[in-house]
Amino acid sequence: MNVRLLIDAIVRQTMVLIAQLATSGGLRAPLAHVAGQAFLELARELEAQGVPKKVSADMFGMALRTYQRRMQRLSQSRTDRGRSLWEAVLEFIESGGVVSREEVLRRFRYDDEASLKGVLRDLVESGLVFSSGSGRNAVYRVATREEARRHPGGANDGPSLEAFVWLHVYRQRAIGEDALAAECGLSRAQLAPVVEALVAQGRIERVHGPRGEELRTRGLVLGLENPAGWEAAVLDQFSAVVQTITRKLALDQRASLNDEIGGSTYHFELWRGHPLEGEVLGELRRFRERMTGLRERADEHNLAHPHDGPKLRVTAYYGQSVMEDDDGAVGNRDDDE
Repeated sequence: MNVRLLIDAIVRQTMVLIAQLATSGGLRAPLAHVAGQAFLELARELEAQGVPKKVSADMFGMALRTYQRRMQRLSQSRTDRGRSLWEAVLEFIESGGVVSREEVLRRFRYDDEASLKGVLRDLVESGLVFSSGSGRNAVYRVATREEARRHPGGANDGPSLEAFVWLHVYRQRAIGEDALAAECGLSRAQLAPVVEALVAQGRIERVHGPRGEELRTRGLVLGLENPAGWEAAVLDQFSAVVQTITRKLALDQRASLNDEIGGSTYHFELWRGHPLEGEVLGELRRFRERMTGLRERADEHNLAHPHDGPKLRVTAYYGQSVMEDDDGAVGNRDDDE
């Protein structure tokens, strides 16, 4: 199969997921930043893999100078070097109490006006900033905790945001607060109370690392039947799939029975009342029960027998989807990676 066709198919499936998230529960999440963010993250990942900027520019179909200008525009504010425009505008509004659109445009006069307006629109639509008036007469202030909680986006309620930040700490093992804010897409002012709450709950702790004070956690548990934190669970599951595929591609694309890294997908054709219906549909429950018990036994052993040497970090994921179908059989199928 042509790799380009595979990439196109994965992009389409990712867009399906983003569209579903953006409209989940009746909300209409702002998407103005998505195209630029996708370009920025992909360019950064190519750079991290050692791809020269000239080659990356060619891959995007751009001249090197155009590529570099776009990277700079998306990476940081031209007015406040070293910070993203989104973060810089939010902090300016936070520090100003109530600011007018004219004040924002004047403060960030070296940045593109269209980009500034897009950032202001995203901040308002995401519930982080409250606006009054329109056009040049619009004024802005940071939304209160109650306003953010009531916002239909629902992304800023305490438990969900705590789970989201906790997940990022767990994935990085140890991380400073500045880096954590960048990873989560939050300002330091937004992140600070969340970190304090997680520390007070004992979910994360502050430690002194080689780069100064860092945050770390010894575990991550996003419980069943918990209405809060589903966003973190979605990210964790999606990341697990991506991590497994990328690790497998880096080692060997072929599947074998002795793989320690990889995955398998099984497709079943059943009907209600089928003699194997309970066995097939119950696999998700059995997987959760089995892996919960296994993790608890591993935690107990690790606590009783600490190990200071190199460790294996194993991520196991099982997903199950069921669709009612009225238009005939497609047959059972197995796919390994």
